[in-house]
Amino acid sequence: MRVYVGVTDGSWYRFLAARPHLTEVNFWMPGGGRRRMADGEPFAFKLHKADGGGIVGGGLFAGSLEMPVSDAWRVYGEGNGVASLEEMRASVGRYRAAPIEADEDPAIGCVLLRDVFFVEPERSLPPPAAWSANLVQGMFLAEAEVDGNSTIEWLLAGVVERGFGDPQAVPGEVFGPDQMRPSRPGQQAFKLMVLGAYHGRCAVTGERIRPVLEAAHIRPVNEGGLNRVDNGLLLRSDVHTLFDAGYLGVDPKMRLMVSLRLRAEFDNGEEFYERAGSEIAIPERRADRPAREFLEWHADTCFRT
Repeated sequence: MRVYVGVTDGSWYRFLAARPHLTEVNFWMPGGGRRRMADGEPFAFKLHKADGGGIVGGGLFAGSLEMPVSDAWRVYGEGNGVASLEEMRASVGRYRAAPIEADEDPAIGCVLLRDVFFVEPERSLPPPAAWSANLVQGMFLAEAEVDGNSTIEWLLAGVVERGFGDPQAVPGEVFGPDQMRPSRPGQQAFKLMVLGAYHGRCAVTGERIRPVLEAAHIRPVNEGGLNRVDNGLLLRSDVHTLFDAGYLGVDPKMRLMVSLRLRAEFDNGEEFYERAGSEIAIPERRADRPAREFLEWHADTCFRT
């Protein structure tokens, strides 16, 4: 097993440590980029040397993508480690060669973490022996590089202490190490990953106005569904409502299904009848596309025939 140790500043740490109810956070990177990790791998927070240099918390990896600052704020809010969008833009700007202009909405790298915890400075861990003083972002450490495996054990103990349950090591080669499967997936990560997978466009209408777009579960979590991108669709809010109510569906060939009851009950819905049978927009990555098992569940359980 391995752990990624990421470097952050004291303000991000102090803001989130004072808000223990925020269990899903965005460990953002001002210059963009993604972090290649397996779902559920442990991620540790190490302060800059000027802030003490210790490891002061951690969590479990839930996903990584690039998104505009405004989208990251809209989904994660204070989980970004700041109190407002304006403060976030200013924080990102401090790490850039020039401040963010008023009409700019730059993309940042988002490392989405769940089941996070923080400790007081006096309970922090010292940097691992393998740590290089020249590192400004972070590094992976394998068991052999972590003295007595203390960093990994400390992180997992922190997750359990927060009441998230006992993560399980699930063997399987994804990026090399065994995966860590936490007890609860991340809802906020689901929203942002679905938004990114569909490039901010409604899968049915092509709508691109971000405030009206929602990440819809095909099979709801309370019905045994998971917060996985392949169990999601990015939909305009009214389309989302109709999908959840069973007036709309998607067949395994990614074609829109429209219930006849939409017209019978409301004498309306021409926008959707015109699209009936047409293919919806789907993510580029095959792994992100709606899974057949979830679509069939929705068609059998929810769709109104």
